[in-house]
Amino acid sequence: MYCTFMAKPHAKEPGSAMHIHQSIVDIKTRKNIFSNPDGTPSPLFFSHIGGLQKYMPAAMALFCANVNSYRRLTRYLSSPINVHWGYDNRTAGLRVPMSDAQARRVENRVGGADANPYIALAASLACGYLGMVEGVQPSDPIVGSAHDLPFGLPRSLDEALRTLRACDPLVKLLGETFVEAFTIVKEAEYEVFLQVISSWEREHLLLNV
Repeated sequence: MYCTFMAKPHAKEPGSAMHIHQSIVDIKTRKNIFSNPDGTPSPLFFSHIGGLQKYMPAAMALFCANVNSYRRLTRYLSSPINVHWGYDNRTAGLRVPMSDAQARRVENRVGGADANPYIALAASLACGYLGMVEGVQPSDPIVGSAHDLPFGLPRSLDEALRTLRACDPLVKLLGETFVEAFTIVKEAEYEVFLQVISSWEREHLLLNV
């Protein structure tokens, strides 16, 4: 018996995720700033969601840092494929659980179990923070299955790393030195991966091309 945090150890089976529930509490009042005094959602709450929608594709490499991480993001297998949001909608990349005003939060469902929790938490909060600073407005909450909609996230580590490098607001917030070091290491890992000839390639291509 083995314990693993690999995101997708078995084909045609759901992978393992690391869902991040996030809210922000005012350090002085100890109140959740995602809720107004009357208990309704605050403008900052929606801007936080908007920031997650806008910047999470660029931060994807920080939530899914290995080549195997992207195997998990498969349509109809309990994992998100885009950054739509909805109320208690488990098909969306961003889920808002049903709760009272003080517990109002956003669940980021994109990250895999193989993510570094410190980096993933920082990245998720950074995306929401940028949304609040910029006053980003989210899309309308989705009703129905987000799995029926197009992919809205990078499909590979290579694409995710290029997208991260190109996102200046996120790079500046997380630190240029950190992003450069992280992407250099992960690009090197990806190059090693590309040198491996998989059993699928031998089975489907060796005698057929």
